[in-house]
Amino acid sequence: MQKVVDGLIKDLDAESLKRRGKPRDEKMEKIEASLARARALIREAIVNGSQQLPLHDADYIPQGEIYRSPSVFHRSYQLMESLFRIFVYEEGEPPLFHYGPCRDIYSLEGIFLGLIEKNTRFRTYNPDEAHVYFLPFSVVKILEHLFDPISRDKAVLERVIGDYVRIVSTKYPYWNRSLGADHLTLSCHDWGPRATWYVHQLYFTSIRALCNANTSEFFNPRKDVSFPEINLQTGDIAIVTGGLSPSNRTILAFFAGGYHGRIRPALFQHWKNKDSDIQVYEKLPGNLSYHEMMKKSKYCLCPSGHEVASPRIVEAIYAECVPVLISQDYILPFSDVLDWNSFSIQVSVSELPNLKKILMGISEGKHRKLHEAVKQVQRHFMINDPPKRYDVFHMIIHSIWLRRLNVKIYG
Repeated sequence: MQKVVDGLIKDLDAESLKRRGKPRDEKMEKIEASLARARALIREAIVNGSQQLPLHDADYIPQGEIYRSPSVFHRSYQLMESLFRIFVYEEGEPPLFHYGPCRDIYSLEGIFLGLIEKNTRFRTYNPDEAHVYFLPFSVVKILEHLFDPISRDKAVLERVIGDYVRIVSTKYPYWNRSLGADHLTLSCHDWGPRATWYVHQLYFTSIRALCNANTSEFFNPRKDVSFPEINLQTGDIAIVTGGLSPSNRTILAFFAGGYHGRIRPALFQHWKNKDSDIQVYEKLPGNLSYHEMMKKSKYCLCPSGHEVASPRIVEAIYAECVPVLISQDYILPFSDVLDWNSFSIQVSVSELPNLKKILMGISEGKHRKLHEAVKQVQRHFMINDPPKRYDVFHMIIHSIWLRRLNVKIYG
């Protein structure tokens, strides 16, 4: 890793020397000037804080404890809507490019690809006015169509993604202009981080939107985006949303899922078939409904599995069940905007033996407050086609917008 970073630093220094004395890139400077103005307006909102009057908004004004700073988020969101533009490279053909899964655990990868392709607000067909350049490959589809499960040759990712970067960097000036810093990849597959490793500038420099937002695997919150894993089985999420009122939820805590990863064995050891209040199943009995169990539970346990992300977090939010997050090294989705402590409980692996004591120690009033916050935050995890303001598609776009604001590219 350190050798690669040292090499990238040398490349950056060499590129800087090469550009000295050359004419400035006026198009790039125009883009950066608009971003500088946006940064100044967001800083103004930070300074004014609670003294700032709410901005006018016909649909929704962020308010309440679910936000780290409602007024700053609102200002940034409105600036994103008015300014932010994404150029989608048109090179490549389905099913490896411009297409992805929409009906499984990786569904948000395909849904985002489909929605950004037909979006008219954020997508631009003029690359000179873009702030970000999207590489529209699907890691899921590359592995589905080209990966050999017998030889398990992961170099297929290197060949496809490496070739794609070479094509767009040869055909267009934008990759070389920023060394990939204003380029975007998105993947919900467990191997999403690995897929970017084969092009080191993608891994260390570009914006990577990942479900597997694991800091122990070099996820960098300053430049990378964490977005939620949503296991969409049908096109209708109405059947999995909603639930009973807090007073009618008769189960203290619920989990059903496979015995894998480093965290779940500890959960099963302490709570599987041990307590009627904390119902933990490896395989749910046939007479029980998974989603109905969530809808009548006060707390839904969300332990990491093979990877840090879990679709149960969003399933819990949909069911208006307070998520109990049990993970390590996980950067939660949209956590630069949302205050997860206001609508979830975080429990470490070492605290699992005391899980019941921890949950029973939460007062009814506190639980009702958490429950109301879960209902409020639900809008930010909803999938809509066409997208609706402040839904999960827009929250992903906003997270990308914030990462682009973190980068200054000199013309």
